[in-house]
Amino acid sequence: MLKYEKMVVGELQTNCYLVWDEVTKEAIVIDPADAGVEISDQIQTLGLKPLMVLGTHGHFDHLLGALDIMLIFNIPIAISMKDMFLLKRQQETASYFLKHQVKTPNFVKINIDLDKALSVKLGQEKLITIKTPGHTPGGICLYSEANKMLFCGDILFADGLIGETTHDYSSMVELRQSLRKLLELPADTTIFPGHGEVDTIENCIKQSSILES
Repeated sequence: MLKYEKMVVGELQTNCYLVWDEVTKEAIVIDPADAGVEISDQIQTLGLKPLMVLGTHGHFDHLLGALDIMLIFNIPIAISMKDMFLLKRQQETASYFLKHQVKTPNFVKINIDLDKALSVKLGQEKLITIKTPGHTPGGICLYSEANKMLFCGDILFADGLIGETTHDYSSMVELRQSLRKLLELPADTTIFPGHGEVDTIENCIKQSSILES
């Protein structure tokens, strides 16, 4: 069985998820925002064995704490190579949105390209990678069929709210295509978004007009 803990961290109140196999304690860190040391402390408190840091997409508010965790536990980072350009300009975008200078990690490379990975294994559990471009070119969701859990970053939020596409690299057409994939999952699947509260696919469908567009 998969277990998780949600930590709301950073100036933009990003949801970081620690996800682990209940038996082996093997874990991944999803979207570690800018509280790498705090997250690392909680990993040790829970007795987890982190295998990787994983980014659902390349926006700075989801990855500022990644390097600290990677160095503390000597683990790789996994993200779609299609979002590498966003990692390279984190300093610029973080300063623009936060209105002050912040320390950003210097990512020279991505260790695991999630665009090429079919799944992530944690002990006996498996999270399937679903390509969900639109908010960013390399958006990825992680889905556990056995546990009916979907970690969906900033593409889908509670009450059917959807990711924004105002950036020049975003695409509403791709976002809608990605959302249709997600809304075809079982209705009782719990979604774990990058910000805000958890919800279910069923409620998102009820609250959203995405399938009508």
